[in-house]
Amino acid sequence: MGNKRSGGGLSSAQQAAKFLGVSVLAGAVLAGLALPAVGAIGLAAKGTVEQFDEIPANLKRPPLSERTTILDANGGEIAKVYSRDRTIVKLKDISPYMRKAIVAIEDARFYEHGAIDLKGVLRALNENAQDGGVSQGASTLTQQYVKNVFVEEAGNNEKAVAKAQKQSIGRKIKELKYAIQVEKELGKKLILQNYLNITFFGQQAYGIEAASQRYFSKHAKDLKLEEAALLAGLVQSPSRYDPVNAPQVAKARRDTVLQRMAEVKDITQAQADAAKKKPLGLKVSSPKNGCITAVDGAGFFCDYVRAVFLNDPVFGKTREERSQRWDRGGMTIRTTLDPKAQKSVQNSIKSHVYQDDPVATAVTLVEPGTGKVVAMGQSKPYGFGTNELTINLSADKAMGGSNYGFQVGSTFKPITAAAALEQGKKPYQRYSSPYKMDYPSPVSTCNGSWSNSEGSTVENEDITEKGPYGMKEALAKSINTYFVQLISDIGVCPVTELAAKMGMQRADGQKLNQVPSLTLGSEGFSPLTMAGAYATFANRGVYCTPVFIESITGPGGKDLEVPKSSCTRAMSEKTADTMNTLLRGVVEDGTGKKAGLDNRPSAGKTGTTDERKAAWFVGYTPNLAGAVWVGGSGSKGVEMENIRIGGVFHDKVYGADTPGPIWRDAMSGALEGKPAEDFVNVPIKDPSAKKPGRDDNGNGDKPSGDNGGSNGGADDPWPDITIPPDVIGGDDGLVGGNRGGNGNGGHGNGNGNSNGWNFP
Repeated sequence: MGNKRSGGGLSSAQQAAKFLGVSVLAGAVLAGLALPAVGAIGLAAKGTVEQFDEIPANLKRPPLSERTTILDANGGEIAKVYSRDRTIVKLKDISPYMRKAIVAIEDARFYEHGAIDLKGVLRALNENAQDGGVSQGASTLTQQYVKNVFVEEAGNNEKAVAKAQKQSIGRKIKELKYAIQVEKELGKKLILQNYLNITFFGQQAYGIEAASQRYFSKHAKDLKLEEAALLAGLVQSPSRYDPVNAPQVAKARRDTVLQRMAEVKDITQAQADAAKKKPLGLKVSSPKNGCITAVDGAGFFCDYVRAVFLNDPVFGKTREERSQRWDRGGMTIRTTLDPKAQKSVQNSIKSHVYQDDPVATAVTLVEPGTGKVVAMGQSKPYGFGTNELTINLSADKAMGGSNYGFQVGSTFKPITAAAALEQGKKPYQRYSSPYKMDYPSPVSTCNGSWSNSEGSTVENEDITEKGPYGMKEALAKSINTYFVQLISDIGVCPVTELAAKMGMQRADGQKLNQVPSLTLGSEGFSPLTMAGAYATFANRGVYCTPVFIESITGPGGKDLEVPKSSCTRAMSEKTADTMNTLLRGVVEDGTGKKAGLDNRPSAGKTGTTDERKAAWFVGYTPNLAGAVWVGGSGSKGVEMENIRIGGVFHDKVYGADTPGPIWRDAMSGALEGKPAEDFVNVPIKDPSAKKPGRDDNGNGDKPSGDNGGSNGGADDPWPDITIPPDVIGGDDGLVGGNRGGNGNGGHGNGNGNSNGWNFP
């Protein structure tokens, strides 16, 4: 069949007049068909052929919305997301049966007329006039295509969609104008191709390829006769003829299409009769749309990718523009998600916190030096059911997270320590650090000073925790009073300024409060923020903004610009290296022992908040940083005392006993097979310290090496001083040298003389 066009050289206005049964020469009012209420219905009411030409000549044909595929860093599929499930295909990739079936049932004279079918339209208009409305369309495939373009342009705007679908004389006139243009520009084959790609077939399937996959789990090019007839029959009313929910009605409609194909000689009657005897033969594929279908618990990571797209100006100047671009889809987004790390995170979560526990956990892993977020998961999975959430517990409020984030407790103390080092304080800085004390007052801030007008006090976790302490031991034991004294000494402003340089903004987007209690973790942050901040330590003082997207290939294979990580120095290398040495001690000898990694250097800090509503472990190796939060996911939180989590009873939850092991297991799996890099360690000892001797009971101040004591001292009273191993015990034992017995000194056992060791 050829691509015949009607019109015989007539202008679009003349074609319109012919369409409406009006004499061009007369230029008469549009009343020849006795249309009802013409004066009140839009464009047609203008009445003249000239005014028809006032309609813009160019039909805007927006790119058809398609699926967007989100991939992990290795190219594996995380999820498909779409506003409209559609895969565009060429006409050659559509079964010939499908092409014939849709023309036969929707517009049998498609190849014989132009933009309009005068015979069909005149019949419809007369019947509409008698009905007093617009009950019969008789639209050609070209006109239907134009209508679908209007619907597509409306996107997800319900009012705009309703307007585009409204059965009115005005819309019909506008539809006609553009149909004439489309016929001239595209021709029959391209119109048919576009029509089959844009049309809705029900069950969330837009376009013939998506419909073929949905109902028969095959490509459109492989559709058989009876399958093509079924799909062609859906177009008139996808819900009424839905073969999934109304199979008998759908079969009757299919058989009508088959018979029509026989009548127009597309197939023989024998072929039609044979096809009618066949069952529907459905092989339905359930639609898998959105981040809710993401694999390995990556739904929240997937959703964060969407949030990045909708919030970053690199994808469009306004949110509306970015939203439209996202809805159009047709993109392939390769992300930073490491599938091995993600699986490790999910396995660790499932091992330690159950989905139906009264509390939840959230874990985020970030790569130091690149800002790449390689894993993100939580114990309450992505969804709308019981014990499921759509709130991303790892994210800030603006990116789909909780309203205020979570207080971080003692995991903020390293920020204060780093700020103090930047201000010139030494890592062996000592404070009295009593068990309980008043907050010092006044304390300088960025905009003045803070005064303890209410007489607020602070105390340590245990009554036995009494100073004086140096910074290393204060971090290892998480001494509250030490860090309150430290922040009061250097002022709050250096701490908040460093926090900002490390990417630490409150989860609700508000500024940090200028108060000394900041050092105890009184502000709410997200796990993503904390992981990124600690990655600064791992990266020797350089903070890199977190990124989720590696690349985007847009429709047509065009590479799109994506946001890049921005890396800036937050602190000196010396400060970062010193902090790494200090925090390594937390994992090796302090509160974070349960989080230690086998055969791999690591550092980190535990944290527990007031009333135990949140517990944290934030830690890192030189090549990976991670934050783990455990707590109540609701606004009121959960006091984690006398509670069972992951099948384990806790009288009190600490950062070390639940978040710590989660971090350890998640990091172990994520780092498997990667090099065990080491930190740049910094010796931390007080050069002014002098070592006193011991008497026979391990006390006193005899010269070093004299009479180390037959009973010996048990504990090392000088933890901040590094003692060379060759002077501990032995013939010249520093402490523990004895005379005739087996001395047990503060630094070792000795069986030697009393030569001792002289301090500088």
